[in-house]
Amino acid sequence: MIAALGLLVGVVLGLILQPDVPVWLEPYLPIAVVAALDAVFGALRAFLDGIFDDKVFVVSFISNVVIAAGIVFLGDKLGVGGQLATGVIVVLGIRIFSNVAAIRRHLFHA
Repeated sequence: MIAALGLLVGVVLGLILQPDVPVWLEPYLPIAVVAALDAVFGALRAFLDGIFDDKVFVVSFISNVVIAAGIVFLGDKLGVGGQLATGVIVVLGIRIFSNVAAIRRHLFHA
């Protein structure tokens, strides 16, 4: 629960302070956000299933962001960054929609 509150505080501070993103980091920011959302929806699903663990959430959150950004960085170095970014977005998007569907089924008992 503390990790989720920390995430919420971080989002609110980011919206209030509106920090500048370095130019070299801009291509990776959307990928990192989608990877973070995947971790958040996965954590919410785990919470509703009664198996949520703060440590697992933090590790999942950080590793999702680092791995997704690393894949896109590697793609940039190989000259196929756009294609790998699209692949990462598709895979994480499928996971997000799958988690949201499970959350919806859990909340509405359908």
